[in-house]
Amino acid sequence: MRFGLARAATALVLAIGAAVAPAAPAAAHTTADPLNVYPPIQGSSTWDRFGQTPPSSHHIVFSNWGYLNDWAVDIYRNPGATVVSPFGTKTAAGHPVAVKVVTVRPGCATGNLADGGYRIGLEARDTTTGAILARADVMHVNNKPSTIVVGASVGPWTKLGETGRFRWSTCYQVNGDSGAHIHLEVINQHRYSCYVSRPANTALTDLTVIGKVGVHYTAQRQRC
Repeated sequence: MRFGLARAATALVLAIGAAVAPAAPAAAHTTADPLNVYPPIQGSSTWDRFGQTPPSSHHIVFSNWGYLNDWAVDIYRNPGATVVSPFGTKTAAGHPVAVKVVTVRPGCATGNLADGGYRIGLEARDTTTGAILARADVMHVNNKPSTIVVGASVGPWTKLGETGRFRWSTCYQVNGDSGAHIHLEVINQHRYSCYVSRPANTALTDLTVIGKVGVHYTAQRQRC
């Protein structure tokens, strides 16, 4: 079981796909109750396999609450792996966390699932305080179960779908099964979340912490 250690300022949005140098960590105003973020793939996976999609520069596509998400990364696994929620089950203070589905739609601007699968948006809430902590967008999901609809509650191992390989498009440019991946984006409800920086092609498990929400950094794309 995953246990978590668990914005209100508009940031300058970088052009999609622009290469930028890794930013130094901003001063963090840590809250008392952060929540861990994990890979959205059950079992093993790979962080930024080809060194082209680190959170320090990877394009951010989606928005929540009127703000562009905080950071994005591609996490790789060959087609057929189970896709799950990236949120931990408890905050650092031990408060249980409930996760519900807030978005289900084709992830690519064409609206065609064959171009890149589903975008599934999830929202994490502290059930003790009632506070909304964060959201995550899980993109390039294949074979979504019929039960994954807006409003559905999901646990840490609830199947959201599977990793898949889609046709070549402006939205998804993958040549082989080794390039199949989930595009993950994360956003805090207040200020900014952070990611755990790793070298390209780092092996992950489903218990590897890849970021934190509930922490209050001062800009997008910040390392924890």
